[in-house]
Amino acid sequence: MPAPHNPFKQALKDGKTVFGCWLGLADTFSAELMGTAGFDWLVIDGEHAPNDLRSILAQLQVLEASPSHPVVRVPIGETYLIKQVLDAGAQTVLVPMVDNADQARQLVRDVTYPPQGDRGVGYAVTRAARFSQITDYGLTANDQICLLVQVESVKGLANLDEILSIDGIDGVFIGPADLAADMGQMGNALHPDVQTAIMGALTKIDASGKAAGILSTHDEMTHDAIKAGARFVAVGADILILSHTAQALASKWQDTLK
Repeated sequence: MPAPHNPFKQALKDGKTVFGCWLGLADTFSAELMGTAGFDWLVIDGEHAPNDLRSILAQLQVLEASPSHPVVRVPIGETYLIKQVLDAGAQTVLVPMVDNADQARQLVRDVTYPPQGDRGVGYAVTRAARFSQITDYGLTANDQICLLVQVESVKGLANLDEILSIDGIDGVFIGPADLAADMGQMGNALHPDVQTAIMGALTKIDASGKAAGILSTHDEMTHDAIKAGARFVAVGADILILSHTAQALASKWQDTLK
């Protein structure tokens, strides 16, 4: 029996545009709810949300019955962290702060079994291999693992061509907030210079044959990103949806007393 098919990776290969949302509440109940909303993919965020391995595992479990594909963002591109989330059942991994080709090459090795890579061979006891029920997991898993790297600095953009030349990377995600900060525009990803850099990078990624990704909660920017070549497009975050909707509801009724 081979490793499970990765529909997200296949969609990117086919050039489809898929829409996603960030999960930052670090809760299984809200993750399960978001899995019913209709998004193609959902990011279980280990970088800026209070997630650990067990909470990531729990969210992978509740999303298994969902049509939304789980993407796990690790806090940093460390071999041991990537090994753990893959063994927990993640098939798509998003790695932040990738600035150069050497980092990217090691990440490819981290998600790939020997002899091509360095991923530890302990799948017989892992959820990824259904606890040894997927007998051919070791021979077939590499083809179903999807590696996405985040380029979100001026240095990363300068090295983008080299990063794009590396086999084994399925997609490159441009991080607007960190890039804006690195360009001296903290909190202002809509600044014209930042937008020019973002759209140029997305176009270059798309032209390379790899999938381009973005997170945008600004509709005009989102449309521009898609036109520039973005194919995995996150359009919101559960925290922002809850926070903004709750604030609007409270304000609506408080205003009736004025």
